[in-house]
Amino acid sequence: MTPEALVAWCPAKVNLSLRVLGRRDDGYHELDTYFQAIDLWDRIEVRPHDRLSLACDDARVGEGPDNLVLRAATALRGLAPVPGVGAAFRLTKRIPVQGGLGGGSSDAAGTLLLCARLWNVDPGPERMQALAEALGADVPFFLFGGTAHGTGRGDRIRPVPYLGDLPILLGVPAFGMSTREVFAALGERLTPQAAGVSVRAFSGPKCRGDNDFSFMINDLESVVFAARGELRTFRDALVDAGALGALLCGSGSSVFGLYPEGFDLAPVARGLRERFARWTVVATRAVARGAYVAAPAEGGAG
Repeated sequence: MTPEALVAWCPAKVNLSLRVLGRRDDGYHELDTYFQAIDLWDRIEVRPHDRLSLACDDARVGEGPDNLVLRAATALRGLAPVPGVGAAFRLTKRIPVQGGLGGGSSDAAGTLLLCARLWNVDPGPERMQALAEALGADVPFFLFGGTAHGTGRGDRIRPVPYLGDLPILLGVPAFGMSTREVFAALGERLTPQAAGVSVRAFSGPKCRGDNDFSFMINDLESVVFAARGELRTFRDALVDAGALGALLCGSGSSVFGLYPEGFDLAPVARGLRERFARWTVVATRAVARGAYVAAPAEGGAG
């Protein structure tokens, strides 16, 4: 094992589109979605230890065995050459909890990569993918990052041409949303979409030029906005401020706007912070990578 600390940088994501196509026999929902990694990162530091342990700087994040960091480490530990090997993790949260930004899933992907390096384990891409799928529907995306198409539960990932370093303005309210509760509320309102996602509108270099981003749609907005109308208000404010498109992030509660290349987000961010005083407004951008391992002094940028 490596005696020095290792660090994984784990990005947030937004869903450029999210179509809910129906309920599956296994109880999950069939999704058709496009993911985009963004320049907002959790940091996980790990050192060799005689057991698995986790410390986190965010009191809202549990440090017990149900945390995805420890679940991911436990999943990979069975492949380690030394039985019962351990690791001490320190998680620094920057991705908001229950914001629909995939922070827990990204942390799980980063942990798989960290432990593979720390314990000298090489599961191979297929086994790593299977481990990620078992941990959660969004986890496989973070092994890829960039721009990707997700089907099934969202866990069958196909990379697509990178969107480009487009500016993204993120609004995070003072409350979170439960993914489980949002899908439960969808319930009988769910109507399968015959056409699915508009792949044509998304394809290739059109994303960087004359695309009108009409493909951007989130089927969960109707449920979430009915419960929290202020999220719709913030989304509309992003569009009024020049966004190419704006959506709820996953199942919420965060909302994002995608802006043209070279757009100056600073004045828009200032205006939204004044108007939505209880929100956190973050100026960020798309990035072309997923979770990755670096030396402690490195990383955290796309």
